[in-house]
Amino acid sequence: MKNIPTELLRTFITIVDLGGFTLAGALLGRSQPAISLQVKRLEELLDITVFQRNNGLQVTEEGEVLLGFARRMLDINDSAVTRLAKSRISGQVRLGIPNDFEVSFLPRLLSQFGQAHPEVALEVNCDLSVKLLKDFQQGHYDLVLATDSLEETLPINSGDEFYETIVWVTNGHFDWPENQPVPLVVYPIGCRYRQQIISKLNAAGIAWRIAYSSSSLLGIQAAIEAGLGISALARSTVPHGLHSHLQIQESPQLGHVKIVFKHDRGNQTDATKRLYEYLYTGLEQSAS
Repeated sequence: MKNIPTELLRTFITIVDLGGFTLAGALLGRSQPAISLQVKRLEELLDITVFQRNNGLQVTEEGEVLLGFARRMLDINDSAVTRLAKSRISGQVRLGIPNDFEVSFLPRLLSQFGQAHPEVALEVNCDLSVKLLKDFQQGHYDLVLATDSLEETLPINSGDEFYETIVWVTNGHFDWPENQPVPLVVYPIGCRYRQQIISKLNAAGIAWRIAYSSSSLLGIQAAIEAGLGISALARSTVPHGLHSHLQIQESPQLGHVKIVFKHDRGNQTDATKRLYEYLYTGLEQSAS
């Protein structure tokens, strides 16, 4: 009976998810030739072809069958490693996350991480991304998740970077005002969403006014629910009960935001590395 090495399956899945050999190599820390060699080994081991390369990179029918088994096998492998290794990981991790992630899926991921690694102490701080990135450079954090730049098109997720669509957020009962400035509920100056909203409205010649400003997502949420105005957030961070829209009547579309992980790969503890891997996987699934 043949045994399939898990590293070959992981490479195969990563190529499929990222859409290319080069991107998979960058994520896995291997050269493009090394990635190609692993795919060749996998195909020779199973006597199948997993990719059709005549017209771009496409998964074959046999590759699709293998993909389903590969994901389940790696899930079992990773769960076993995490469960058995949890008692050996301890320490403290200083984590910085953007304000708009404080009530989305991150608390659930952090709770799951805490259950899997009870000996790791998490010191979590929420702030504007511009402040988080500055403080990381000054050594105040071990790991930071932050919004880093704005994009008009939606690039492919790769490495430590993810891209999210920015959406308008309302309470579901907002009427676009006629002959009046659009009321905005925003974070303070320095927030990339605030910057994008104002830039897009100005470019479209649409008048606006700041109706409410808060550094807390809970404050932003309460103001929107109360009908004070509308805001914008990354799609995955829109709180339950609010409504997301690519456009609202005359409003422009807001493009996309790049979300990055910042950490020192060459000088980090096992606890920091494990937390990064945990959050990376969770964000990757959320953004897909």
